[in-house]
Amino acid sequence: MSVTELPVKSPRPGGREGRAMQKGQQTKAAIVDAALGLATQIGLEGLSIGALAEVTQMSKSGVFAHFGSREELQISVIREYHTRFEDEVFYPAMSEPRGLPRLRALFANWMKRTSVEIDSGCIYISGAVEFDDRTGPVRDALASSVMTWHAAMKRALASAKEEGHLRSDVNEEQMLFEIHGLILALHYEARFLKNPGSMDRANAGFDNILRLYGPDATAAAPRSPKSNRSTKSVKE
Repeated sequence: MSVTELPVKSPRPGGREGRAMQKGQQTKAAIVDAALGLATQIGLEGLSIGALAEVTQMSKSGVFAHFGSREELQISVIREYHTRFEDEVFYPAMSEPRGLPRLRALFANWMKRTSVEIDSGCIYISGAVEFDDRTGPVRDALASSVMTWHAAMKRALASAKEEGHLRSDVNEEQMLFEIHGLILALHYEARFLKNPGSMDRANAGFDNILRLYGPDATAAAPRSPKSNRSTKSVKE
């Protein structure tokens, strides 16, 4: 029987055991919050039990007791980041009508969060750089979170097609690729190159994408990449 299959006795809400568990959960939440703040500055790979103990002014053994390993700490940070991302970007947009209004709200919320992360850093982007060529549970957790968000965006695009706000022949994968590209370009232009006006260009890019794939656009929109033609190198 695995650990997750073992029966768990629920403590009485007002009992000593219940209060101890609640305090333990609060302490763990505080550690994860501190770890997330640290990870946005130094990356997931920079996280360590020792560094976190110093930031939280706890003992290393105290921090270790809540996670058991550096890997579990990193995964907990990814999960917390994803929860906050959903709370700020996804759920507020669900109050908007289906179709284009909801899609616009999702992108607007995404841009709002990105505007903050230009200064603080984005776990999805920095994590991809750190773990793109690795395997293991941390990479899996990170990739799963990003794919979950992408799946939500694709559902919004499909809904916009159903409502007639986008052309019926629009490829959701291609459109998402272009929208996601705006966010990645924004991070590079604003965070790394410090180019002014990057936010405005990203918003203009989104409007251009909507016009390109809107119902009033011609059917000669850019095709989805299907060509097998070889790509010449920069030197060629």
